[in-house]
Amino acid sequence: MRPTSRPRRFDLIAFDWDGTLFDSTQIIVRCIQAAVKDVGGKVPTDEAASYVIGMALMQALAHAAPDVPPEKYPELGNRYRFHYLQHQGDLSLFEGVLPMLADLRDAGHLLTVATGKSRRGLDEVLHSKDLKGVFDGSRTADQTAGKPHPLMLQELMAEFDVPPERVLMIGDTTHDLQMALNAGCPSVGVSYGAHEPDAFHALQPLAVAHSVRELHDWLLANA
Repeated sequence: MRPTSRPRRFDLIAFDWDGTLFDSTQIIVRCIQAAVKDVGGKVPTDEAASYVIGMALMQALAHAAPDVPPEKYPELGNRYRFHYLQHQGDLSLFEGVLPMLADLRDAGHLLTVATGKSRRGLDEVLHSKDLKGVFDGSRTADQTAGKPHPLMLQELMAEFDVPPERVLMIGDTTHDLQMALNAGCPSVGVSYGAHEPDAFHALQPLAVAHSVRELHDWLLANA
């Protein structure tokens, strides 16, 4: 437990979801590839499919499958949702996430989610027994602008009346860290998700954590 004498550096911590708290990267990649194949597009590589994780769904699918014509986007989106639902029960939080979140709440941080998931998809997991009441707020790509646009963070800052320098964004992609930079907020990257961390340093994160345990320890010491 963190010493109570040290003042908090950040009042609000915003987490990305997939690949940061939720162990879903590989399944999302496979679902993108299967959806593109279903509509007759050129199947993207693992690297190309993982790059788009964190974007709003249709923006991500269009980027991953540039040869699929726009008139097929509704079908492409439906096929992605079909494949994802087949695997939804296989997904889980990374080990160590719940204790980390509990320690942050005990330290008085506001906890929020800023994600490319849909509102419906995020609500389904947030209403689970383990996560009910853990987060104070959230924003999804289908209710505001997708990453790396800063609107998700700007809306959370306005909702909780927290200035940018008191907000920390944590994510596993360059889209997350670029969103934080665009919003004027500090960030921390995690290397165990969708993007290789070599690209993070240009986006000026305060740290890059290589495991949930490392992230947990960094937050207790620095947040």
